[in-house]
Amino acid sequence: MESYKRLLQANQDWVEQKLSLSPSFFKELAKEQKPEFLWIGCSDSRVPAEEITGTQPGEIFSHRNIANLVNPTDINLGSVLAFAVDYLKVKHIIVCGHYGCGGVKAALSKNRFGILDEWLRQIKDTYYANQDEVRDAGDFDSQADKLVELNIHEQLRNLVKSQIVQKAWAEERRPTLHGWVYSLNDGRIKNLYKIEPGSHIHRIYQFDFAAP
Repeated sequence: MESYKRLLQANQDWVEQKLSLSPSFFKELAKEQKPEFLWIGCSDSRVPAEEITGTQPGEIFSHRNIANLVNPTDINLGSVLAFAVDYLKVKHIIVCGHYGCGGVKAALSKNRFGILDEWLRQIKDTYYANQDEVRDAGDFDSQADKLVELNIHEQLRNLVKSQIVQKAWAEERRPTLHGWVYSLNDGRIKNLYKIEPGSHIHRIYQFDFAAP
């Protein structure tokens, strides 16, 4: 069987499984979506948000890109963020990176990757601002994993600075922001950061995040 046909067959099997458990599953799902979570994750195919969190369709509104960046100039991310916060009224925003991230390793290396270099510029800036801490982590892979964590921290700062989040915090005391990192080696999520609505903006800029 050709690989794409395997996907189509798996879809049919999945539909039958869902219907066997709940005949009205798809009718109910089609009515509306009310996810509590916005997931900003990496495009890496080994980090499927729903599977690693045990959630079902309709529970997570998601956006994925190389190295899970919250780039203020990215209209795609901005549109997702606005829809999730302003219309879906999500209660939590999760930025989830992963150890062994190829995008972070590319940013840390001295190689050139064409158009990808422009996308990874923000991670390179994070590295240059924290060179000693990254270098002290050990070998290249360990340095990359340290940069993964620092990158998550930086993306949370970008969320805090966004007008969309600031407005929701001021008016509705939501959403709570979370920084997670997923391990490809053991499948576990590490809870790094938690930022409650209304956290003092100056403290956030000073890298003083609350414990998760």
